[in-house]
Amino acid sequence: ADLTAEQKTTVMGMFGITEADLANYAVGSITNADEQKYLGSYLSADVIGTKALSCVMVTKKDAGAGIAVTTTNISYCTAGMYTNALITAGIEDAEVKVAGPFSISGTAALVGAMQAYSKMTGQEISQESMDAAVNEIVVTGDIAESVGDSEKVEELVAYVKTEVVEKGLDDPEDIRAALDAASEEMGVELSDDEKQQIVDLMGKINDLDLDVDAMKEQATELYDKIKELDIDTEGLSDSIGDFFTNIIDSIKGFFDELFD
Repeated sequence: ADLTAEQKTTVMGMFGITEADLANYAVGSITNADEQKYLGSYLSADVIGTKALSCVMVTKKDAGAGIAVTTTNISYCTAGMYTNALITAGIEDAEVKVAGPFSISGTAALVGAMQAYSKMTGQEISQESMDAAVNEIVVTGDIAESVGDSEKVEELVAYVKTEVVEKGLDDPEDIRAALDAASEEMGVELSDDEKQQIVDLMGKINDLDLDVDAMKEQATELYDKIKELDIDTEGLSDSIGDFFTNIIDSIKGFFDELFD
């Protein structure tokens, strides 16, 4: 909504279209108020900014094509982060081009992509799905910045998301077990706060009733890569359960001896 005429021309050039071509597209605009509405709970005002400048062009592709994202002049959100978040939002089979007139965060474009897809397909994206997608891209972005390796963090979040959806993990301890196993295998060191952010995010994702096969189909390269990881989440979860069982048995034993 806040692009100047010159910036609009610059961005359209990145999309490979002209002003005249716009007649063939459904065109909408995202305002800073839209960004604040969806992102205000997860990002500080200085990251969101006061103007909506990042843009997105969404093109529907044939069934089974998956999601393909490219970015230009986007500093905060990587293509992988967009892909993961859009899958969470339920978007399928689309080419998504994200661009800014100069280097910017790209937060407006995530909201724009979801709204554009909904407008293009007539499929409404639920508020819960949009919230989870926004939450995911912010958590991934912040942790990637902390860890210093966005690709590893993208893979980590995607892997844990697959475990949660495929196995129906709804217990925070089980989610944390899957996260601990994956982060150890991938060599990603997380703080307790970062782990909690991911666990909370996965609780939201579990409530969305996503289809794991559809997820894998939408980003085959990513999911083929994480499929090769040999991570024993079952064993770790069992060991956590055994740990608490042993504590309970010890307490029980203590009181049994106390009252003998």
